[in-house]
Amino acid sequence: MKMDCKIIGARVITPYRIIEDGEICIAQGKILSVGQRHTDTDAESETFLDAGGRYAAPGFVDIHTHGAGGHDFMDCTPQAFLEAAKMYVRHGATTVLPTTLACPGDELLRMIDVFESVRDKSEGANLYGLHLEGPYFAMGQRGAQDPAYIHPPREEEYREILAASQHIVRWSAAPELPGSAAFASCLRQEGVLPSIGHSDAEYNQVVEAFECGFRHVTHLYSGMSGMVRRNSYRYPGVIESAYMLDEMTVEIIADGRHLPPSILSLVYRSKGPDKTALVTDSMRAAGMPDGKSILGSLSAGQEVIVEEGVAKMPDRTAFAGSVATADRLVRNMVQLAHVPLIDAVRMMTSTPARIASISSKGILAGGYDADVVLFDDDVTVWKTLVGGKVVYTAPSSID
Repeated sequence: MKMDCKIIGARVITPYRIIEDGEICIAQGKILSVGQRHTDTDAESETFLDAGGRYAAPGFVDIHTHGAGGHDFMDCTPQAFLEAAKMYVRHGATTVLPTTLACPGDELLRMIDVFESVRDKSEGANLYGLHLEGPYFAMGQRGAQDPAYIHPPREEEYREILAASQHIVRWSAAPELPGSAAFASCLRQEGVLPSIGHSDAEYNQVVEAFECGFRHVTHLYSGMSGMVRRNSYRYPGVIESAYMLDEMTVEIIADGRHLPPSILSLVYRSKGPDKTALVTDSMRAAGMPDGKSILGSLSAGQEVIVEEGVAKMPDRTAFAGSVATADRLVRNMVQLAHVPLIDAVRMMTSTPARIASISSKGILAGGYDADVVLFDDDVTVWKTLVGGKVVYTAPSSID
């Protein structure tokens, strides 16, 4: 098969090693091969891309993001999805799961409907599927979620939502709420991953939830119970349970604000790069200047203040979302938590892809989608490819 594109002169990051002076051969949107450069095959490619010694990694996979570039998916407009998709590739993310929040049922269905209409029209990151966050949360762990729309699972409601799309990948909920076992069973039957989030569950409840199909923990440490004490006795919460259950996967917001470097390091050392995904949990202000912004839809969202690299509630008593980008997460894990680059990349590529059952992405190897990000030693993105085509080039690199 004739190559459409050949990337040369790259330090290619695979799950197991970094290939110096490597090459990536691409045809029809797929990777043909990855390895040391073979100059005798150069003539077989129509397009050459010389990485100039930069790193080549799989395109980043963000399985929890609410928006970016001034757009939130709850705006429920095609523009919000398509423009946010363009912002993601500027920071190396080539596959994302647009994420919802607690909202009126008709608004959620409208968001799903818009997603379905634009899913295959992105000129930026691949809008792979949906992550529904809420409304089945513990009120005491709601965080910035609107309490007006938080309630236990309702079978008629969630079945209607599931019927609205075949592309719901995951659903975050509090498993201790009444009706959660039946809810989780329904999700698994539909091939949807139940994830523990915004929960006050204790260890025994988390174990029961795992047995019902909850295999993942949404933004570890944020919006969940820790150790509690009653009548002098201590009971592990969701945080401790995530460490105690070896098979449970987790995700962390590695923006350097939600969790300090010491905790980033603890999660990495305790759960490992194969059980820990990096997520932005970003809102519309990601990639935008500091100042006032809106969390959620423009029409019904909450005003927030963006400063010091994070969004806060107006009274500054709590965080109100992340403005992180995928490249920043990888950079922070390397520079703040001192994680090896190959593991930091894995936590932003193959691990989230596997958690979300995205089988064709997240690894640079023959047969996988040709989604590639090229970046320098500081994890500053130079070029991003989706399906073997360059969709972003850093402005300083454009002639």
